Amino acid sequence: MSKNKRLVEIMDTTLRDGEQTGGVSFSAFEKLTLAQQLLTEVKVDRIEIASARVSEGEFDAVKKITAWAKDNDYLDKVEVLTFVDGDVSIKWMQKAGAKVMNLLTKGSLNHLTHQLKKTPEQHFAEIADVLKLAKKKGITSNIYLEDWSNGMRHSQEYVLQFISFLQTQPVKRIMLPDTLGILTPEESYKFVKLLVDKFPTLHFDFHGHNDYDLGTANVMEAVKAGTHGLHLTVNGMGERAGNAPLASAIAVLHDFLPEIGVNVVEKSLFAISKLVESFSGIRIPSNRPVVGENVFTQTAGIHADGDKKNKLYFSDLMPERFGRERQYALGKTSGKANIENNLAKLGIQLNDSDLKLVTQRIIELGDKKETVTQADLPYIISDVLGNDSNIKETVVVEDYVLTSSKRLRPSATVSVFIDGVNYQEHDQGDGQYDAFMNALKRIYKKIKRELPILVDYYVGIPPGGHTDALCETVITWKGSNGREFKTRGLDGDQTVSAIKATQKMLNLT
Repeated sequence: MSKNKRLVEIMDTTLRDGEQTGGVSFSAFEKLTLAQQLLTEVKVDRIEIASARVSEGEFDAVKKITAWAKDNDYLDKVEVLTFVDGDVSIKWMQKAGAKVMNLLTKGSLNHLTHQLKKTPEQHFAEIADVLKLAKKKGITSNIYLEDWSNGMRHSQEYVLQFISFLQTQPVKRIMLPDTLGILTPEESYKFVKLLVDKFPTLHFDFHGHNDYDLGTANVMEAVKAGTHGLHLTVNGMGERAGNAPLASAIAVLHDFLPEIGVNVVEKSLFAISKLVESFSGIRIPSNRPVVGENVFTQTAGIHADGDKKNKLYFSDLMPERFGRERQYALGKTSGKANIENNLAKLGIQLNDSDLKLVTQRIIELGDKKETVTQADLPYIISDVLGNDSNIKETVVVEDYVLTSSKRLRPSATVSVFIDGVNYQEHDQGDGQYDAFMNALKRIYKKIKRELPILVDYYVGIPPGGHTDALCETVITWKGSNGREFKTRGLDGDQTVSAIKATQKMLNLT
């Protein structure tokens, strides 16, 4: 990065704020893996990994991450959300091995008055006590001004009073969240600029949400206004409509604000996006900028023709920047140039007359809404041209027999080992998987255990996959405590992949 550029810190909060996406709960192993990748490969400057006091699982994840971070000199880049609760959060952090806290405070008079029912002076005094104790314990403090955007709109005098107070405190960063995603780009610029100009010695972070789909635009304006740091999440994960997305924000900063520098490695953005997709079970929309499946895919034949002649449909947003490559889709809008591009990647050349026949067949398949992939091309040519976790397994689905016939209900015989004891049952159902679950319910009723409720069932295969493609089944369950969680199974057979996902569930409950 050029020394003349103004460096903007990037703090990734996928593991904390991003985990508030509905139905998402990362395991300790998944959190550790993502933390390692974000710091060592993506090279974000900081990561926020958890909220203090949430659960034993969260505590275990934080301990794993801080132990790794300490051994690899990243501990000052690992942050935990804490609360104005005397010494409770600080003791939690000490036990977990964390050294940087992000203290959640009230950034609007509305929140302070109606949620805490306290005066500014009472709130400031309690904050001062926490900050003093944190400093004494060797903990670095950053401050969140929750609902700051509404504070700037409706109680700006309070916000300025609060920040003037924070000037006197041992605080490294003041973090400005658009908690409800209400800001316009114009407001983002105006409010950040006001604070940067009024408090030139303070470090401000901007934390954008995406409720109006303005997250990335607001990030851009906040940086223009002089913010020193940004909070982003992989795939824009987060509560409600999510947070400002990491990949989009980095691309925008690189291309539209050349005077700004960031340490993030663009080529690593796609890989971390797919890893978060896998761990979260939240699929990336195919048209999501930068990381979506189709965003570097040209479909129209005229676009492929223009690219072939003089890269007429290229922009600065090149796929190679993100470790990806341009694709040319095959379907009813495909032209000759589009198909030629795909054939060239396979090392195949056709004369004009043969190419015309192949093009016509692809268009026919596209009219039937059938998906055609590059891998299909050799078969189409032959046809047209006539050349003929880490989970400790205490429950194991040892064996099963699944049957299906035309006039009889599907049935299943299931053999399961639970804590080393074998149980077998047989039942029927509306399908093979339903029959399997009914037999499993018999076993669990016998041992007086309750199974979670199946809430959602999603089956997918890789884009362009065929009947022999690997099949991924993602099942959402609801436990007896009301908590929802997801498990995944992968196999060439759809029912088997669902059974694998179910076995994971059995070992999580």
